[in-house]
Amino acid sequence: MELNSVELQVKILPSSPGVYQYFDKDDSILYIGKAKDLKKRVSSYFNKKHDSARLRVLVKKITTIKHIVVNTESDALLLENTLIKRHQPRYNILLKDDKSYPWICVKKERFPRVFSTRRMIKDGSEYFGPYTNGKVLNALLNLIRELYPIRTCNYDLSQSNIDSGKYKVCLEYHLKKCKGPCEGEEELQEYEQYIKSIRSILKGNYKEALDFFTNKMNAHAAKMEFEQAQWIKNKIDALQDYQVKSTVVNPKITNVDVFSIESDDSYAYVNYMQIFHGAIVRSHTTEVKKKLEETDEEILELSVVELRQRFKSLSREIYLPFPVAVSDNIKITIPQLGDKRKILDLSLRNAKFARQERFKQIKIIDPEKHTKRILGQIQKDLRLPKLPLHMECFDNSNIQGTNPVAACVVFKNAKPSKKDYRKFNIKTVEGANDFASMEEVVYRRYKRMLEEGEELPQLIIVDGGKGQLSSGLKALEDLNIRGKVTIVGIAKRLEEIFYPEDKYPLYLDKKSESLKVIQHMRNEAHRFGITFHRDKRSKAALETELDAIPGIGEKTTVELLKHFRSVKRIKEATKKELVDVVGNSRAQKIIDYYLKLKNIK
Repeated sequence: MELNSVELQVKILPSSPGVYQYFDKDDSILYIGKAKDLKKRVSSYFNKKHDSARLRVLVKKITTIKHIVVNTESDALLLENTLIKRHQPRYNILLKDDKSYPWICVKKERFPRVFSTRRMIKDGSEYFGPYTNGKVLNALLNLIRELYPIRTCNYDLSQSNIDSGKYKVCLEYHLKKCKGPCEGEEELQEYEQYIKSIRSILKGNYKEALDFFTNKMNAHAAKMEFEQAQWIKNKIDALQDYQVKSTVVNPKITNVDVFSIESDDSYAYVNYMQIFHGAIVRSHTTEVKKKLEETDEEILELSVVELRQRFKSLSREIYLPFPVAVSDNIKITIPQLGDKRKILDLSLRNAKFARQERFKQIKIIDPEKHTKRILGQIQKDLRLPKLPLHMECFDNSNIQGTNPVAACVVFKNAKPSKKDYRKFNIKTVEGANDFASMEEVVYRRYKRMLEEGEELPQLIIVDGGKGQLSSGLKALEDLNIRGKVTIVGIAKRLEEIFYPEDKYPLYLDKKSESLKVIQHMRNEAHRFGITFHRDKRSKAALETELDAIPGIGEKTTVELLKHFRSVKRIKEATKKELVDVVGNSRAQKIIDYYLKLKNIK
């Protein structure tokens, strides 16, 4: 399979919302589409026969697939709209103009109005949106008007006009949906407090409004005014249900370049997003191969210059995750919070997906290389003397000391080797003693391997902290193999890696592949041990229940369980049901036994 074949490009796509772009062999854009699930949507173009001749021709021409990951399906719709208008691909239908999606405007005026509009006028007013769903926008406006008594008229409420009595209150005032600022019935300060809360809601911050209405609801409930309390509760429910915030279109962020970087030991992935008139118009991720252990700062500094030149950017502001040296006449912003930070996070998300896709490519094309890379990373992170081709992990399992067991799982080439898994009944330890149990099973496991001439693993992991690690280490000392194999412990709470005679634990990056493999081993050992322990408890329960019935042997027990499926159903069965399975004599013995137990209780 070629590295850049269409089939491979489809396989490595993420299952996330986003926009996909198809290019032909000349790198001309053919089609732009949106998807709730990029992988599923794009795959549908290639895994079925299409009735449309035009669609068949399109699929045949595709040589390159690019995509931009976003947070929501609505964001994908908005981004698709922006990109189609900018690039006008041959196979896309003509979209409506920029007025196709409405905004909510908080007008810059005395006693500001809040209304929907499709026109953005640069007069200092604030615009929130755009909204891809008209129903959501109308529901939000209705909610705001229910929550706050703001005016709907378009009067010029200057102080002089109010003082002169130019306007009269309307029906909204009499319906108590407006407090009559046109006749001076409402103070500007009080009204602006409403507008402040409305801005918070439109920005996605509902805490202030929720706190206000919750207190009001509780006050009504305390006075036993339950109808008013329920009315306010309905408003609270509506407020909690509403949640929409666009990341890809934001009128406050205009004409900026956004850069982010994600790197590992060998490669760095730099994402470049270009924002023009408040909308993302380009997202491009470039792969940079490291040669001299370059830092992220050095790579990002070079990439900013190169990518801006390549795409002929004239933006005078750049968003970056950390400062780098660029031209003096360009403003550098390091966003920490708010909308600017969200757009930087979106860029970083696309850079991370590019890195993941690179790994997926290697995994598909060259699985052996992929495995060696992961093992090499584990060797480096855990400071191992040898490549850990063979790793084993131990875990104990017991409940209040009953039926103590242990499990050993084996990973070869960083993958589970289930045929080599081993389970142990604890033989020399009584009660719940994890340390002694760990010592026993580690000793038994490697004593047998030595006796049978098997090759020892390069890494042993014990589930637990310093206590379990010391117990495992003692077992290796008793077998005279300490130092011949590396042994570490992993503690669950903070995922700490403990080494023998090392005072401080090792903390691996929570996102590192090394930690993920170790966690997989630990979780697999826990699952395997718990399953064995559960089976043992169930068997013990059956043995004590059914084997205690006089005249009921093993063969009868098997017949009963095969038919009734559980001991509980056997207890609850009628005599006729039992007779049909085991005959009259044995059925009566079972009934007499459980009747006797009941009388004793």
